[in-house]
Amino acid sequence: MAFVVTDNCIQCKYTDCVEVCPVDCFYEGPNFLVIHPDECIDCALCEPECPANAIYSEDELPDSMQHFFELNEMLAEHWPNLAERKDPLPDAEKWDGVENKLDKLEGLPEDL
Repeated sequence: MAFVVTDNCIQCKYTDCVEVCPVDCFYEGPNFLVIHPDECIDCALCEPECPANAIYSEDELPDSMQHFFELNEMLAEHWPNLAERKDPLPDAEKWDGVENKLDKLEGLPEDL
């Protein structure tokens, strides 16, 4: 089982979760983070560290967010690895809790 970053990370990109990851399985896009499911060791350290509550265990992923598993998997293959904490995006607090932000996702590969 892997952990999955979901919708509420978009436009926030808090990186508290990255700081505690023992295997550096986070990847960074312009306004979103993803977890590489093949690298995640299911340690569960990241989930409680996410201020936006955007991380779920794969087996607890709400039905409405199932597509985020594949999105994490795909984007982790295209985006650079992130192994240390950074400042959140400038408007993170404004976007935290806003639903249905998938249309705001930046950095999608051109072949999608």
